[in-house]
Amino acid sequence: MTDLKIMIVGVGGQGTLLASRVLGNLALKAGSDVKVSEVHGMSQRGGSVVTYVKFGKKVYSPLIEKGEADLILAFEKLEAFRWVDYLKPDGKLIVNDQRLDPMPVITGKAKYPPSIISRLQEKIPQTVAVDALAIAKECGNIKAANVVLLGLVAKTSAIAKETWLEAISEVVPAKALEVNLKAFEAGYNI
Repeated sequence: MTDLKIMIVGVGGQGTLLASRVLGNLALKAGSDVKVSEVHGMSQRGGSVVTYVKFGKKVYSPLIEKGEADLILAFEKLEAFRWVDYLKPDGKLIVNDQRLDPMPVITGKAKYPPSIISRLQEKIPQTVAVDALAIAKECGNIKAANVVLLGLVAKTSAIAKETWLEAISEVVPAKALEVNLKAFEAGYNI
């Protein structure tokens, strides 16, 4: 397996940490060395959350510098915009077309930037935007939006779909597994 550097960015409560655990488990199942580092902002209050996932033959550090990420998986579009400089020039950006206002916007001290998706697509031609929240809702639970996005990642992955399903099944709690497997399939079939 080739080395892969993934950043997962979002807002506290969106399931970024579960997604990083699935990716870490997936990498181990694929026979890779893996390092995961979670950077929590004000995650309890809807603040920015960033997770670095690196895997390959041998990984020494989980941190990813600007311009190094092969993939940014963004659970919220402003977070995608905030972290896009970490993507390689030929990297891929998968972004959930969801808006969650940060505290400065809520308090009126700032404005939410307009046209984020189109601005991202202009800057990064490999941007894929999807309404993962709506898809997850159709699957039975909006909390499965993170796994919808993982399904989209899996579709372009060299790792077998069955391995993805095993990794998800081992990480997601049993009570939520059925809806998450359905969400994964929905994302995979986009």
